[in-house]
Amino acid sequence: MHTASHATPYAASVSSADTQKRPVNLSINSRTLEMARELGMNLSKTVDAFLQEEVKRRYWEKWRDDNREAFEVYNERIKKDGLPLAKYRTWGKRLGDGRVEPIT
Repeated sequence: MHTASHATPYAASVSSADTQKRPVNLSINSRTLEMARELGMNLSKTVDAFLQEEVKRRYWEKWRDDNREAFEVYNERIKKDGLPLAKYRTWGKRLGDGRVEPIT
């Protein structure tokens, strides 16, 4: 079983401002490239920003999928036993075990 982790290696590795840049070859639609240049866009910055967002999205999507079993086990435990500290809650119409009081 995978366990949910609060560590965020993504944040430390990708968003560092002093990360070195490396040249790469890309194939880009010629019309889009022409328009981007006409608009004065910095292609490196633009591609880097979009790529960072896509990497971030896929990282967390994979993290969620890798930890799905742990989420399911936790949710089943809460359904069965209620929230561990529910009796200390001071808000909402809750029973002491975290279950919602039935509407009558």
